[in-house]
Amino acid sequence: MVMLRIEHPVPNFEGWKQAFDSDPVGREKSGVRRYQILRAIDDPNFVMIDLEFDTVPQAEALLAAMRVVWGRVEGTIMTNPRARIAEVAETKSY
Repeated sequence: MVMLRIEHPVPNFEGWKQAFDSDPVGREKSGVRRYQILRAIDDPNFVMIDLEFDTVPQAEALLAAMRVVWGRVEGTIMTNPRARIAEVAETKSY
């Protein structure tokens, strides 16, 4: 399993969430199996998004598409995006 972690501050969570829900890059068609959105406890306007893929090339392609989107909306919907692709090494449930 491959994860794309994206994190950045947003000026307004509700406005950002509306933009996220509009899905400008077509997450499902891009190979996203599932995603989760996290908000920092100490700063609810800082979001982290984990997107799960089957392959690294799928994650890389979505990240490339997101960089295009970020170029259009940075400073309005969000600022200073950071992203990293990682492979899940271990998961355990209790």
